Amino acid sequence: MDMSTANTDLPPSSGKTNFLKTCFNGINALSGVGLLSIPYALSQGGWLSLIVFMAIAVICFYTGLLLQRCMDSSSLVNTYPDIGAHAFGRKGRVIVATFMHLELYLVAIDFLILEGDNLHKLFPAASFRLGALRVSGKQAFVLAATLAVLPTTWFSSLNVLAYVAAGGALASLLLIAAVLWVGVFDGVGFRERGRLVRWDTMPSAMSLYSFCFSGHAVFPMLYTGMKDRKRFPMVRTSRCNVTLNLFI
Repeated sequence: MDMSTANTDLPPSSGKTNFLKTCFNGINALSGVGLLSIPYALSQGGWLSLIVFMAIAVICFYTGLLLQRCMDSSSLVNTYPDIGAHAFGRKGRVIVATFMHLELYLVAIDFLILEGDNLHKLFPAASFRLGALRVSGKQAFVLAATLAVLPTTWFSSLNVLAYVAAGGALASLLLIAAVLWVGVFDGVGFRERGRLVRWDTMPSAMSLYSFCFSGHAVFPMLYTGMKDRKRFPMVRTSRCNVTLNLFI
């Protein structure tokens, strides 16, 4: 597919999400993951691993630009599988759809494990009964997180999800405020210098940095859901700038 011949006139949009709500959805898809993953990734890779992080960020930004051009090239292209079909036919659609849904499934599993681990450290003695079954430890929090998140999967409108995303963005800001409070006022401080580079655990850092941008998979949905697609470059730039500032 020659993207240089993409139409300058965008296909008519059936989306109803405005600029601000799309920004919230995009920022929420990236910021929460990175805020929880980057500190550990940095400790594993050292300060020089930030070069890898910035390289992945640039790649994601550029591929986002390419995805937009792909979707602008035809009114029939609205999702990742559509791009695969447009380029390689039915086999391309099947392969792209398989890998995309596999990625989203594994990311969801990662989120639940992360949620269970963190909550278990905060409340190690928590448990509850589910009928005759007693659930405790990490499994209890994984199950509770699943039940809490489940209702949000029933929303079919990005307009409604934007309010959930705004809550996620607020939670990210509260997390940053909590870290600053502990570091400045609780005597923990920020005196640890860390290591310049750790080659033995660099692969772990690279995988975690990549995980930070796993929300990239929702890009086509955000784009097709916009009321005014011409403003999407501003959304893409704003999302990347805000997210990188939160990470750093």
